This record gives sequence, C-alpha cells and structure tokens, in this order.
Amino acid sequence: MRMRKRLLFCICLAVLLCARHALAYSASAYAVLSADTGVLLDGSQENQRLPMASTTKIMTGLLAAEDPDLEREITVPAACAGVEGSSMYLKAGEKLPLREILYGLMLCSGNDAAECIAAVCGGREDFIARMNTRAEQLGLANTHFDNPSGLDGETHYTTAYELAKLAAFALKNETFAEVVATTSHTYGTRTMVNHNKMLRLYDGAIGVKTGFTRTAGRCLVSAAERDGRTVVVVTLNDGNDWNDHISMLDAAFAGMKETSWAQKGEAACEISVQTGQAETVSAVYADDLSATMLAGEQAELRIFCAPFLYAPVEKGMVCGFAQVVCGDTVLCETELLCANAVAADETQADTGWWERFLLWLDRIRGREIEEMQ
Repeated sequence: MRMRKRLLFCICLAVLLCARHALAYSASAYAVLSADTGVLLDGSQENQRLPMASTTKIMTGLLAAEDPDLEREITVPAACAGVEGSSMYLKAGEKLPLREILYGLMLCSGNDAAECIAAVCGGREDFIARMNTRAEQLGLANTHFDNPSGLDGETHYTTAYELAKLAAFALKNETFAEVVATTSHTYGTRTMVNHNKMLRLYDGAIGVKTGFTRTAGRCLVSAAERDGRTVVVVTLNDGNDWNDHISMLDAAFAGMKETSWAQKGEAACEISVQTGQAETVSAVYADDLSATMLAGEQAELRIFCAPFLYAPVEKGMVCGFAQVVCGDTVLCETELLCANAVAADETQADTGWWERFLLWLDRIRGREIEEMQ
C-alpha cells in the first residue's frame, strides 16, 4: 500500500513539475525573442498557427513606414471612413499626411487607418499581396494576411514566434520604432493615445502593438530595452497579457550577464613572418571583447588574421580582426595588432617570391616535424 502511495506521489509530482512552466502564463501561445540575435529565449506553442487580431498592423505599419514620402497629403477615400472595429475616426474627404495615418494605425489601432494606408499605398489587394510577399522574404512560412487590419479571416494567421521575428525586424525601422514608442500624439484637434499600456507599465518598454477579436482573444506584442539589449514578447489569446508580459520580460532580463572573451593586449594567434629576423609575430587584441548576453544565447569567438606577413613588420600594425558572433549577429569586434616589430633579414632581401614561398614551406615543415617529435 505504501509503495502505491509513493508511486502515486511521484507521478503527481512529475506532472506538476512538467506543467509548472506551462501553467505560469495564460496564453494559448507565447514567444520571448532576443531582438538583437533572433534567439528564442522562451516559448510555448510558439509555432502553432493562430489568429493575431490587430497585431497584424505591425506589418501594415512597417510597409507604411517604408513609404518614401510620409509627408505627402492623403485624401481619405469614402470607403475607408466608418470601417468596422477600432478607429482613429477618419472622415471621407479629410486631408492629412500619411505619417499621421500611421500614428492612428499604431496608437489608436485604427482599422480605418489600415484600410486607408492600403488604399493609398498601391491599392488594397496589391497592398495585401505586398504584406504576404514581405512575410515570405522574412522567412515567415506560417504567416498569412487576408486584410491589413487584423479582422478575422479564414487564412489570416501567424505564430507567436514568427510575430516576434516580424516585430524585431520592424523595430529596426527608425520611423516605425519612433511611432510605436509614442504614448500619445496630437495632430490638429485629434489626440491619439497609445493602447499599449506596457509603455506606461514597464520601465524600458519601447512598443509595439495590442490586438483583440473574439476569435483571436487578447493578443499583445511588447518590446523592452535594458543595458543595450532588446527583448520582444508575444502572447496570443492571453487574458492576463499585461502581467504575463511583465513577468516574461523580467525573466529574460534577469538572466542577462556580461561575458568576456578576450582582453586588450592578449595574444590571439601567431602569424608567420617571411624574410624577417623572427619567424613569427604575435597578434594581440586591440580592445576588450565583451558583450551582454541573455540566458539562452550562445556566441563564438571568430579570429581572422593574415596567413603570413612580409618583414619589416611594425609594432601595432593591423594584421586581422576578431568578432564575437551569435547566430548572424556580431555582438562585438576589434582589430588584431602586431605585438612587436620584426626587422627584415637583409640576407633574404633579394630573394624572389618563389624562393620566399619555398622558404616559408620549409619553415612550416620544420614546425610540423618538431610537433611530431
């Protein structure tokens, strides 16, 4: 009997431990992403296709922000006034700059603004096609748009992970980043207040977008900066999204630490010297190599130096560089410098390039023999 109780206790404990992480948040799916490196720091059901409501407007806003003339005056088409859902209350025939409609899109979550942007930036159908083309270009294979606003559609979906990737990319656009970080904006008699409460709730928050439909539930994309690092959080269908985002951001930044790979003046490698009084010269780091890393990120040190140098070699001469790379992102880099001077060997001054090459081979072979011995 005692064995059965113990076994039952162990099973219950195992289930609780496995479920603890999933039960911590209320979202149907979520993703926590390093915006700098693209590394997924945390997630649950992050690759599940789900509707995303008005977080769709991140793509709409990105394409609008990329327009070459945001100051051009737009006349609001009649079809774009009085659109279903949230609104910036555009009026048919109203004239205002495209930039102001972008603010209405991202702050007020205006569906009318979304339809207006699509209508004046190539036409609605072409604009939606551009949204999907951009998704393909960004490698968002599980993302598809049926409309520019985020209203429910049969093939209108994304994943938490891909929405986080899209937001991270969009934040690289200065205009987009400036708009989504704005808490309120006034143009004429119209004052627009950002629906994203994270800008007021979380220190370092820089955006990005809220969303809701009955089908999609509450959707939220947030981003925050700390110590030069940016984290993006996405929750889909989360009734407790504000608190969950605060917890996820806190957890991501809590795992942050300063990591060092090399110090200024430290030797990085040895470089062969041709026609010199010394066979090699040390290459040293010109500066410290260090970066702030988030928990879950892994980086590698890459050294690129000249295969050989011809004497004379000057002390402090640049002979290569070193990088610390995480994924496709260079976190830090520095030059490699010759640690000391190497004078030319005058007995080899008149040696041709072929002879110098053979001499170099002899030296390499000599080192290999020494290593074998």
